[in-house]
Amino acid sequence: MAVEAAGRPKVLNKWILGAIGILAAILIGVVAYFWTPAPKGFDAEAAIARAGDFNARIVRDRFGVPHIYGSKDADVAFGLGYAHAEDDWETFEEVLFFSRGELARHRGRDGAIPDFLVRALNVEADISENYATDLSVELRALVEAYASGVNLFCAENRARCAKGSVPVTGQDIIAGFVSRTPFFYGLDEQLTKLFEGDVALEAAAEKTREAFLHIPAGVELGSNAMAIAPQRSADGHTRLMVNSHQPYEGPVAWYEARVKSEEGWDMIGGVFPGAPMILHGAGPALGWAHTVNKPDLVDFFLLEVDNEKSPTKYKLDGEWRRLETKKITFRAKLFGRFSLPVTRKIYRSVHGPAFVTDKGVFAISYAGAGDIRAAEQWFRMNKANNFEEWRGAMAMGAIPSFNVVYADGEGNIAYFYNAALPIRSADHDWSVAAPGDQSTLAWQGVRPFSAVPKVVNPISGYVVNGNNTPFAASASGDNPDPAAFPPHFGVRKKITNRGLRLQSLYGADQTITEEEFLAYKFDHLYTDESRVMAIATALAMDAAGSDDPLLQEAAKVLAGWNGSADRTSRGAALAILTAQKVHGYILNEEEESREGSLAALRETASALNQGFGRIDPEWGEVMRFKRGEVDAAIDGGPDTLRAVYGLGDPAEGPLTAAFGDTHMVYADWSGPGDVEIRTIHQFGSATLDETSPHYDDQAELFVNEQWRSPPMQLEALLAEATADYRPGKSKRGDVVHTTTAR
Repeated sequence: MAVEAAGRPKVLNKWILGAIGILAAILIGVVAYFWTPAPKGFDAEAAIARAGDFNARIVRDRFGVPHIYGSKDADVAFGLGYAHAEDDWETFEEVLFFSRGELARHRGRDGAIPDFLVRALNVEADISENYATDLSVELRALVEAYASGVNLFCAENRARCAKGSVPVTGQDIIAGFVSRTPFFYGLDEQLTKLFEGDVALEAAAEKTREAFLHIPAGVELGSNAMAIAPQRSADGHTRLMVNSHQPYEGPVAWYEARVKSEEGWDMIGGVFPGAPMILHGAGPALGWAHTVNKPDLVDFFLLEVDNEKSPTKYKLDGEWRRLETKKITFRAKLFGRFSLPVTRKIYRSVHGPAFVTDKGVFAISYAGAGDIRAAEQWFRMNKANNFEEWRGAMAMGAIPSFNVVYADGEGNIAYFYNAALPIRSADHDWSVAAPGDQSTLAWQGVRPFSAVPKVVNPISGYVVNGNNTPFAASASGDNPDPAAFPPHFGVRKKITNRGLRLQSLYGADQTITEEEFLAYKFDHLYTDESRVMAIATALAMDAAGSDDPLLQEAAKVLAGWNGSADRTSRGAALAILTAQKVHGYILNEEEESREGSLAALRETASALNQGFGRIDPEWGEVMRFKRGEVDAAIDGGPDTLRAVYGLGDPAEGPLTAAFGDTHMVYADWSGPGDVEIRTIHQFGSATLDETSPHYDDQAELFVNEQWRSPPMQLEALLAEATADYRPGKSKRGDVVHTTTAR
């Protein structure tokens, strides 16, 4: 008994020690599982040394806008990367993480689905495989120089740059283009439709849109673009309006820059974070404007598979084929250095990537898949010296969508419904998913650029677009023939109020003066044919016969409204906000029933009463523009040529303007090489620094529909410069002048 008793503590101790060892091992395993691996290292000294290969001069004008000069195009791209990082680094960083499929690692679970979709679209693999072969030596030098400018910024500002954000590579910059462009023609919206009924995947597509574009579901990006030739100008000039509608803030908010190299690159216009060239703008020779179009560039194919939940094969032409399967792993941040490793399967078929949903396994074909050359095309457009060269760049077809309006100093104007239109069978209704087991329904390539709807140097002397049908781009005799574009081409025929007003203004005026050209752009009216006026007119009649006193009062307000979104209008708030409830945020959905429309009117009137004490407050009380010290009424509204979209609940008070008109460029050529350029930005060049004088120094001009004239000659620029420096060679030196930016 004594021996037994003496042995128990030893056995117990061994058991305890063993248990502790097991627990320690489990704990170590758990920690190892959730511990985020260290990101790749960043050699700041190497980045600084690499910067020595470039010589860029950044001169900031009195509004802080960077004008970047260099001997070579690569020098200028290096300076553009550095300058943009200075002003907008946090946004820049977010774009990098999204483009790499690493958003969740840094932002948490909300980034997991965007990461999954970026990986499923094969962005990284396509670039890795084709970077050295599909892109020119010149373009690769440009994007790598731009990346070097960004890396220099982080080498000098390590505290501002998250671990893992740098080093930035040329392939990262290309990834930004490849992952970004499909969202503009609505790939995310099509994925949402595919996933309807599958709550998790439907939310996934919406989260991807919100994570990257920073705009709520249901908000559509639009734009205006107008050009007139000498024969339509009162003074014989050629004029161009670059008027994109974007969010005021975030990854697709415009940043203004001017670039000029001794190799012939000379442009001013808008860029997004990660874009090493002007995306649209103007120079001495020519300019162009983009607007979003929505051609049918996405098709779904329902696959017949061997297992609906975990497929390995799919049927094509009566035979089973192996479904390509690949596991992807990424990490979703939890807290601190801990993150959750996430593994998902991605599938690929002859039709493209495939997704397992509650309604079956669907493959997706979409424009631009596998093509990494969009940046190449934009750069060639930047370097074009004339219409022939610029049109040759467009013929690459590497940018899968966007309407484009062009003008130059030689008097040429043009409109193109740019779209990578797929060659697909005319025997299927492509508004619904196609059977995936028939190879005859698979896409057979892309139609050439020459096949898209276009208007080139029309007799009427004008081209316009407000996200509307390409068949209303000019005068009736100059427009493309709709019969030449059958339904399977995927050219859509949407009509917008802006498209109608463009024809009413630029199309009706045979001799347009400079003052008229600019005034028409800021038009605030809805046409009688617009959805806003149609619903207001119908509701004024229906509500007048109601027994509800609130609806009777609303009927009088609507009956007295003249269709204006002027800030002083007392009918605009009730009409516009009701129309948005009936037709959706962008006024693009089908109309509700009579009862539904009256309910929307009653709800809007009640909200205005609650938020403003009356149902007819002035539009400027409801729609407010806020930035820094500026809190002002603003003219314009949804789908007017002066486009303004607000966020908020009128029951809680004023809405805040957040989308619509942003950075704009106006170019006026009196002849070849003789151009006057004006620009305006909704905020200013310092997009994030509230302490900077350039955080809101353009806001009042923007609200009051005024312009700034950037100095395009170096001597004039230096006379007003606020900073003049060479990244990597001299520190930024602020220049003090007696004049101020305001």
